[in-house]
Amino acid sequence: MAEWSGAKRFYKETGVIESSEGLHGIGLDGRSVKTPAGSELAVSSRPLADAMAAEWQAQAETIDPHSMPLCKLSATAIDRLVNNREEVIGITLKIAETDLLCYRAEEPADLVQRQQASWQPELDWAREELSAELAVTTGILPINQPENALLALQAAMSELDDFQLMGLTNAAAAAGSLILAFSMQRGRLTASAMFEKSMLEEKHQMELWGEDQEALERHQIIKADIEDSARFLELLAS
Repeated sequence: MAEWSGAKRFYKETGVIESSEGLHGIGLDGRSVKTPAGSELAVSSRPLADAMAAEWQAQAETIDPHSMPLCKLSATAIDRLVNNREEVIGITLKIAETDLLCYRAEEPADLVQRQQASWQPELDWAREELSAELAVTTGILPINQPENALLALQAAMSELDDFQLMGLTNAAAAAGSLILAFSMQRGRLTASAMFEKSMLEEKHQMELWGEDQEALERHQIIKADIEDSARFLELLAS
């Protein structure tokens, strides 16, 4: 968050401040923390608020927003989704239009089998649980997904509150799959399982051609994004 980044630590203690609306805000030496857009940084879940306060407490001399993923997700939900909720749903839905699970390899046979074994159960689950039956193709040329499936996914996102939607969107963007994100959000997949499924093809390539340091570093960023999203959703539900 631009307004937090690089700021000097000016406080000694952090805590949780209860609001009259039943929300749990973050206090720095008793003063409420604001989001970059100037709203109260407050959430409905006390466990999430405690974890956010701990992120502020762990800061050194200079504030580093990258080390506060829960606060970043909450602030983004507050600042962006209140006024742009439908836009966020629309952007997230585009991930489903080119969902990772729907684009399969034609060869080699072992990769084809791995994708079928790992990815197809998630698509089958989405058909049964979300009423969203997405089409599958081979190769990289884009295909049009059935309108009914996309409308079902849109409806499922619309049922989420702003914070749940934020966690789902963040995970979907990291993995390139809205289906995997829903599966994790609904407790079917762990963050670790979601990451492994999202990296299936790339890890297969590494098995064949060896590890690439730049790719490994990118994988770690994706893994952290998925894990942060999962923890955020978990704490929200606590």
